[in-house]
Amino acid sequence: MNNNDRLLRLRYAIDLKDNDLIKAFELGGVTLTKDEARAVLTKVQDKHEDNAENNVYEKAINNQVFDAFLNGLILLARGPQKDKPSAADTPPKSKEIKHINNVLLKKLKIALSMTTDDILDVFAEAEIYPSKGEIGAFLRKEGQRNFKPCGDKYMRNFLKGLGIYNRK
Repeated sequence: MNNNDRLLRLRYAIDLKDNDLIKAFELGGVTLTKDEARAVLTKVQDKHEDNAENNVYEKAINNQVFDAFLNGLILLARGPQKDKPSAADTPPKSKEIKHINNVLLKKLKIALSMTTDDILDVFAEAEIYPSKGEIGAFLRKEGQRNFKPCGDKYMRNFLKGLGIYNRK
């Protein structure tokens, strides 16, 4: 699962419109036009291959751009923090992101004001039943002793469950 897949599934799960998608990218510090937004969400159709696993998009996004989108999504959903300077005033950090699924889970928890019980309910909608400890391990900082990488299977099911959970 690549970042374009994550973005497409997230967009469906939280019913994010094109204008909100572009605004979230802008709030995160990435300029995106409507045509570029469509290219990010459009798969390239290869006529020679019938492989369903072919996840090639017209414009691929890397982990840093996806992280910037998630930061913008938090600002779009919750607004800027009152006691801290805005993200535009501080220089961006150029650290490599290894476990983007963990970052996605953490930032969605913040943007959607979710508790651990809400996350468990979302997973339950997709018929996956992790423990509270496992969710806590996903939400820990990388390098911490009890950190556990969130796999693509968990993220696919979380985004599927989030779509069901939001449509109730």
